[in-house]
Amino acid sequence: MLKIGSFKFGSRLILGTGKYSSLIETKNALSESGTELVTVAIRKIDFDKKNNKNLLDIISPKKYTILPNTAGCYSAKEALYTLEVAREILGGHNLVKLEILADTTTLFPNVVETIKCAELLFSKGFEVMAYTSDDPIVAKNLSETGCVAIMPLGSLIGSGKGILNPLNISLIIEQANVPIIIDAGIGLASDAASAMEMGCEAVLINSAIALSPNPIKMALAMKNAVI
Repeated sequence: MLKIGSFKFGSRLILGTGKYSSLIETKNALSESGTELVTVAIRKIDFDKKNNKNLLDIISPKKYTILPNTAGCYSAKEALYTLEVAREILGGHNLVKLEILADTTTLFPNVVETIKCAELLFSKGFEVMAYTSDDPIVAKNLSETGCVAIMPLGSLIGSGKGILNPLNISLIIEQANVPIIIDAGIGLASDAASAMEMGCEAVLINSAIALSPNPIKMALAMKNAVI
């Protein structure tokens, strides 16, 4: 059982919802993966569409816990506003993924703004899962702000390079008092299995599934790798 803050999940695989070729493919991949926690970039959803479905229309709240994220935010102010809006849209939902980027090229996290925003979100009653670098000191600082999960990158977002610095990830796990979840860089099913073998509580995957030649089969492969 995966415990994150006040939530419990049977699956240790968390899926992103971007980059799929269609909403149908997204829906089928989520179903095949067995995931129960699905992260959604709130800033990228078009809520003005009247006749066409958006992403939230295919993610049943009866089947999945929606994890709003702040992809596309570059400051604590932007991220705080985005998650406050998400809480209103989702009817008071407090479990969120904090992701503040430093630049548009590497998509590396801005850890200074992340720590600042994590403190603000905690004071407002949010349960924060924080995307960060693989720096053990930063991970410890985020834990001390009240984050319910720390999500270090394995390698850069979308790179598929796997876990490039296993020593740092191991150090983060050793000192952890909250779940450690690999957030970025998983490219192969073996990468996901390695993360679990190291002691991570879960993995979050998007590009490796969504951009694979067969996202449905890759979703199943990742499900089995994590198990």
